[in-house]
Amino acid sequence: MDLTHVFVCGNPALDFAATLRARRTRRFEALVTPERLDAWYVESGVVDAVAPSGAADVTAAREVREAVYALVTARRQGEPYGADALATVNAAARGPAAAPQLTPAGRWTAASPAEALSSVARQAVELLSGPDVPLLKECGNPECTRIYVDRSHGMRRHWCGMESCGNRVKAAAYRARKRSAAQAG
Repeated sequence: MDLTHVFVCGNPALDFAATLRARRTRRFEALVTPERLDAWYVESGVVDAVAPSGAADVTAAREVREAVYALVTARRQGEPYGADALATVNAAARGPAAAPQLTPAGRWTAASPAEALSSVARQAVELLSGPDVPLLKECGNPECTRIYVDRSHGMRRHWCGMESCGNRVKAAAYRARKRSAAQAG
């Protein structure tokens, strides 16, 4: 399987919320097909295999994703949770989750799309009720809306990932300094 998704947020629920990127500008949707949703579940490590999703599973996943994003944003900003977002995540978390099995080769988790989504919702519940809440930050790239867990020394991380946003912002700043120096000289 080709790895097509990015996992830089430090928690599967945050990476799931980041499947809609650039929320304030271009809004890039990563979960465009059932196959892309299935690929996310496997690539994220939430499950090892997932039964094929359908269009309704994509719709449900997007609803849970938006609810997770709303809850994480509210928590980061010290605001109360929205009732609809809370109900959506809790309903998904109450569903049966993917159950790992022990095989001769090790741990293996196969799931239905609903079980995989329930596992993601449970990750969100654990994150938002756990010790990592003070470590939640939004990427410093103005076009990026990923929220990540900052476990860096002194909590000085500014970007969701250096390979993506960090390098892009630093390169743009370097080019701007070069232009400014050229114009001044």
